[in-house]
Amino acid sequence: MKVLLFNGSPHKDGNTATALAEVARALEAEGVETETIQVGGEEVRGCIACGKCADNDHRCIFDDIINEALDKAETADGFIFGSPVYYASPNGTMISFMDRLFYAGSQYFAYKPGACVAVARRGGTTASYDVLNKYLGISNMVQIGANYWNQVHGRLPGEAAQDLEGMQTMRILGKNMAWMLKLIENGKSSGIEHPTPEPKQMFNFIR
Repeated sequence: MKVLLFNGSPHKDGNTATALAEVARALEAEGVETETIQVGGEEVRGCIACGKCADNDHRCIFDDIINEALDKAETADGFIFGSPVYYASPNGTMISFMDRLFYAGSQYFAYKPGACVAVARRGGTTASYDVLNKYLGISNMVQIGANYWNQVHGRLPGEAAQDLEGMQTMRILGKNMAWMLKLIENGKSSGIEHPTPEPKQMFNFIR
């Protein structure tokens, strides 16, 4: 079993990285392999809604980190998306990344467990957490939580480690993710498969 962790912060050794590393340690302690992908700092352009990914093997026509992530997501078993908070929202790079990632390849995330983590100096974590979770909730994913919302606080690099409650939340998140992965694996071995997707029903209010 393998979980991909995506760091949306441009600071690869910042507080978002600290939070994700705590989740990764908990997962690895449960025998789950992890890989962290650095998204922040990359030049990630926004989605232009061209729809070309549908005819491009579910890959974006802009060949960048999105397609690299989709190549790995296709065979991964779970996902953690971490973002710093900018103006009470995930940062722009992470939003562009998530828009294109899920628009092009949402089928690689369906029926797999995922979780989102928001990191801030002070405010805006719950608003950012809500934005990130929207991608999971529209993609048939199993959303993983902990004993509190998945958020950590810190301003300067390393300060997140001093947020004892936040670090505990990250550890519990990792354990809960590992537990769900094992349940899914055991279910499959017992012949329990995920639901058969229904054809999408589209309804436009403007006709």
